[in-house]
Amino acid sequence: MFPIRDHNPSGRTPYVTYALVAINILVFISYWPLFDDPRALNAFFRSWAMHPVEISNGREYHSLVTSMFLHGGWMHLAGNMLFLYIFGDNLEDEMGHLGYLGFYLAAGVAASLSEVVMAPLSGIPTVGASGAIAGVMGGYLLLFPKAKVDILIIIVFIFRILPIPAWMVLSAWLTMQIFGGFGATPGEGGVAYWAHAGGFVAGIILTLPVFFRLGGPRFWARTHGQPPHAEARYQLVRSRIPKVRRR
Repeated sequence: MFPIRDHNPSGRTPYVTYALVAINILVFISYWPLFDDPRALNAFFRSWAMHPVEISNGREYHSLVTSMFLHGGWMHLAGNMLFLYIFGDNLEDEMGHLGYLGFYLAAGVAASLSEVVMAPLSGIPTVGASGAIAGVMGGYLLLFPKAKVDILIIIVFIFRILPIPAWMVLSAWLTMQIFGGFGATPGEGGVAYWAHAGGFVAGIILTLPVFFRLGGPRFWARTHGQPPHAEARYQLVRSRIPKVRRR
């Protein structure tokens, strides 16, 4: 079960969102050959990934930013870019291009610092844009809680797309991060649950100025938590491939 699109079209071209997706992909491609050489890959991550213990000791502050443009594999990259593509354009629409870029970077740094707070002595490299994207999701929840998000549900050979309010999707995601964080042993690697949760909360806080500029609770009353414009509607298109019937 994962989101594939929302019904909240952007009012202008989200150049920064597209650029962030492109940069993440290009950076990943640039070091993709290193996956065939574990020693070289570890050395690369040693230089550019975020290590909580190094931040705790006042070193490698650059990694708070560089780590958010690194990924541990194609699926890691694809999942993050899908979420960024779905939710990022609407925040960029409300914040403006430069404001959104600053928001994205700040949320990513806040997410990394959350991981440092929860596992200050961990020497395991932390990589991924998911902390910054969690901030995007938090901001989206604040501004558009009732925007419809299409969820693809796969059960064995059954495929279904269900439109679900954003607050249900994003709240469920945040709950999983919190439970995952309490269930994981700090410093053992795996998913950086606390970076996700911290980025999400940071995203809500960083979006508050935009929320109040739009009218705060009056904005919700005016839009009923929906997109402040006509929502996108999707229809299944019948295949033009002719059917061949058996005799």
